[in-house]
Amino acid sequence: MSWLWAIIVGFVLGLIAKAIIPGKQQIPLWLTTVFGIIGSVLGNSVATWIGVEDTKGIDWTRHLLQLAGAVLVVFLGDMAWNAIRGNRQRA
Repeated sequence: MSWLWAIIVGFVLGLIAKAIIPGKQQIPLWLTTVFGIIGSVLGNSVATWIGVEDTKGIDWTRHLLQLAGAVLVVFLGDMAWNAIRGNRQRA
């Protein structure tokens, strides 16, 4: 069941990240979900590193770090996707 939640959270975070980043991202929806999952894991790692991974109530700091990680990964992933896709079209 945890994999299902990871996919759902990754999907939602990826879509929110795409909405936050200015301009149009060319990555497909499945890759948005994968990047959202990676960003969520990155945000959880940072939350653990700074000691805010488990608080009483809603973990707002952890959720914001997950979103920030998703924004970063979607942004970098979109740049990489466009670079790879652009090279394939020229070949």
